[in-house]
Amino acid sequence: MVFYLLILLGITSSLFSFGASSGEQPLSRIAIHLTTFAVHSSAYVKASPTVLGLKGENEEWVTLNFGHPNPSSDDWIGVFSPANFSASVCAPENERVYPPTLCTSPIKFQYANYKDNGYNKTGKGSLKLQLINQREDFSFALFSGGLSNPKLVAVSNTVTFAYAKAPVYPRLAQGKSWNEMTVTWTSGYSIDEAIPFVEWLPQGGTPMRSPAGTLTFSRSSMCGAPARTVGWRDPGYIHTSFLKDLWPNMKYAYRLGHKLNNGSYVWSRSYSFRASPYPGQESLQLVIVFGDMGKAEADGSNEYNDFQPASLNTTNQLIKDLENIDIVLHIGDICYANGYISQWDQFTAQIEPIASTVPYMVGSGNHERDWPGTGSFYGNMDSGGECGVLAETMFFVPADNRAKFWYKTDYGMFRFCIADTEHDWRPGTEQYKFIEHCLASVDRRKQPWLIFLAHRVLGYSSDYSYAVEGSFEEPMGRESLQELWQKYKVDIAFYGHAHNYERTCPVYQNTCIRKASNLYTGPFAATTHVVVGGAGASLSGFTTLRTQWSYFRDFDHGFAKLTAFNHSTLLFEYKKSSDGKVYDHFIIARDYRDILACAFDSCERTTLAT
Repeated sequence: MVFYLLILLGITSSLFSFGASSGEQPLSRIAIHLTTFAVHSSAYVKASPTVLGLKGENEEWVTLNFGHPNPSSDDWIGVFSPANFSASVCAPENERVYPPTLCTSPIKFQYANYKDNGYNKTGKGSLKLQLINQREDFSFALFSGGLSNPKLVAVSNTVTFAYAKAPVYPRLAQGKSWNEMTVTWTSGYSIDEAIPFVEWLPQGGTPMRSPAGTLTFSRSSMCGAPARTVGWRDPGYIHTSFLKDLWPNMKYAYRLGHKLNNGSYVWSRSYSFRASPYPGQESLQLVIVFGDMGKAEADGSNEYNDFQPASLNTTNQLIKDLENIDIVLHIGDICYANGYISQWDQFTAQIEPIASTVPYMVGSGNHERDWPGTGSFYGNMDSGGECGVLAETMFFVPADNRAKFWYKTDYGMFRFCIADTEHDWRPGTEQYKFIEHCLASVDRRKQPWLIFLAHRVLGYSSDYSYAVEGSFEEPMGRESLQELWQKYKVDIAFYGHAHNYERTCPVYQNTCIRKASNLYTGPFAATTHVVVGGAGASLSGFTTLRTQWSYFRDFDHGFAKLTAFNHSTLLFEYKKSSDGKVYDHFIIARDYRDILACAFDSCERTTLAT
């Protein structure tokens, strides 16, 4: 019973996360461990084409034709990879308890009558599903009995990508210095099979090659179910290369390579990026900020009551405006895999047009990190047993210790201090000392725009879930950090976690130091706090109580954009994911000489000698 209990806990734990069903993983609704065999000789599933990506594509559509002599409206198709999913082995948690018939979840699913109600009468139907290259072959299974009592009726032929192990889905990130770019990608090649590297060159220059390090992890690296059980899928190999000594603003081309043991090469397609500006350089600099985006499927699969449709809207808006974006900061709750490992591949495929072109910097959220007894600040099960391993491996961040997901990164006139709310941030802790050092060490002559970011709301939020607690914030959040924000004159603090949009007045100790406006001029007064957690996950509502510091609220999906024109003018915009239009904005126009002067309790103490 222990084994089944662990699975059920993994399946249901996300229901009790922040915002009710907002963090639910659709695959968790499939009780795959309860599957029984009901194979019928007249039932069938046929998939075509059988070989995908013949021209190197990593994304293809497959047509399924299927039939069932006893159709039902709750029949569904599961996509499995590897194709021989019934051979998956589950070790029993108790020697007296038999492991389940099936112990691997599908990577996606769709109802058999999706867009074809005729299936319920005729028993014949068809679907078009999109597959991405995930290093293994695929098969498609027809189930009856719905998601809660699945009965395996028929299994299709096998479908595979022609170059299944190829390097895919590059993710750029800023390195530890301003003139370093990191490239992380996924492949099916271990270091025993091939040497990974990046070939890159400046515009009009000579190609160079930089080696890559390789990481992976095993089922035993996971902390619990479903990541260790039905959600487990081999992640392949994650490679990271460091491109150093970049020239500021220079455009570079690059491609991913693997040199096989026989001397031949496997290449990705070519990509490009523009190097970071020199710290303090005055130029147009464009930054995107959001949290809680998650992933969605272009073919409509994996959806339950329109779960996360806005994820694709946000992604597509950013792709459309990519020429006007320099860097992206995704502050936690990245893909909501919640222990279903296959979803990380699908997320990195979804954001590839963005992350392969501009640095895609991530923060840690509850759905990446939290698991009891693993050192997370919160003891819930929101990570589905991942306990941070996936986020820390799939994406590079310039942290001193990636298990402690706090770091700083500089971009031109910006200093970004990214906190990790899933670790303790209170005074006296290691993270508190990092936050103060990050804020205190910035040279405001060079980088006047000081931005604080965190997943959970450490500042101010009118989200209903916070309001019913009476806190309007993560408990101990602003109480611990507001003196630092005020002392070091943080311009804007961004948060996710609450799945909506809200902007405050410049606020300190619950009081508006300046009246909220669309234009702020003159000396710094206080930090403006912005919740921008509506990038894709199911929305969460506001309390009806209107606090004096809450200026603009929006119960919709969207993201924020910062435009630094120069050292004294910063534009903030809130855009909706549905249409990309601006629905809230403000401008900070300021002479930063006042920022360089001492402020609240930040002057060095003087003596008679001075």
